[in-house]
Amino acid sequence: MRIDKFLKVSRIIKRRTIANEACDAGRVSLNGKVVKAGADVKIGDIIEIQFGSNVTKVEVLSLQESTKKEDAAGMYRAVE
Repeated sequence: MRIDKFLKVSRIIKRRTIANEACDAGRVSLNGKVVKAGADVKIGDIIEIQFGSNVTKVEVLSLQESTKKEDAAGMYRAVE
């Protein structure tokens, strides 16, 4: 699954276009490497997203094409 779609479906970022822009701006990294929006995400990958001075780090737990709002948080877990 593309990283921009994962960020949108998991509701880490609300819109896919914003997820796409964050990737293009170099604010999203996958397993320590800055990636573009088309990068493939697999279960177990670590995603880091920079929101201003804050850095959010999550581990991918499941991949789903679509999900309900209540189940979206189960697709990832926060990593310290």
